[in-house]
Amino acid sequence: MTPELQAKVERLDALLDSIAARHQNVKLASSLAAEDMVLTHAILSRGVKIGIFSLNTGRLHAETLGMLDTVKARYGYDIEQFHPQQDAVDVYVRDHGLNAFYESIDLRKSCCHIRKVEPLNRALSDVSAWVTGQRREQSVTRAELHEEEHDEPRNIAKFNPLADWTETDVWDYLKALDVPVNPLHARGYPSIGCEPCTRAVRPGEDSRAGRWWWESRDTKECGLHITNIKVVEEAPSSTI
Repeated sequence: MTPELQAKVERLDALLDSIAARHQNVKLASSLAAEDMVLTHAILSRGVKIGIFSLNTGRLHAETLGMLDTVKARYGYDIEQFHPQQDAVDVYVRDHGLNAFYESIDLRKSCCHIRKVEPLNRALSDVSAWVTGQRREQSVTRAELHEEEHDEPRNIAKFNPLADWTETDVWDYLKALDVPVNPLHARGYPSIGCEPCTRAVRPGEDSRAGRWWWESRDTKECGLHITNIKVVEEAPSSTI
């Protein structure tokens, strides 16, 4: 690792330790993609007391689901899965069709709410903080991302420890520590969501261009991170 990346890794480890010390019950929301595998390794390889869960939407790639077994084999850890309410899925499909999300932003966001946001709310119902793998560099919708925020609707803390990491930082870390990654990354998928809503990116596109590719750049969020978020002043460096 370069000295610059090593410094980021040391800060990451210190921040995760601080989060676990400040919050008795805290979870990482993992998409099982590259950024979340950085955090998964940083947590599990050092025994940090942060739980890890994933949202099994029912429309994920087989390669993504396979990462659950990969994490179990590498770290001996079972990632908790949260599924959508089947009744809500059935009503959506009955009223609109299985792939109605292609028809309008409202229908797409409704599908995301059923398959992702509502399960996320259940996953976070018993925690005082959650951790994400979001980075500022990922898209225009995340350019102002802060390392620590307050998730007002849920009244819990939210941490984005990789906010200032670049894509190069992420992959240099993964390669240096031989961290397992989703095979889809090697096939041109830097950002991975549900199978029908994700495609490989083209040269020159940003990392989230393959997500909901039929929409404009400024609508490409599913609702997991679109909340009234109050920014928390960064703690002094001596506390993390």
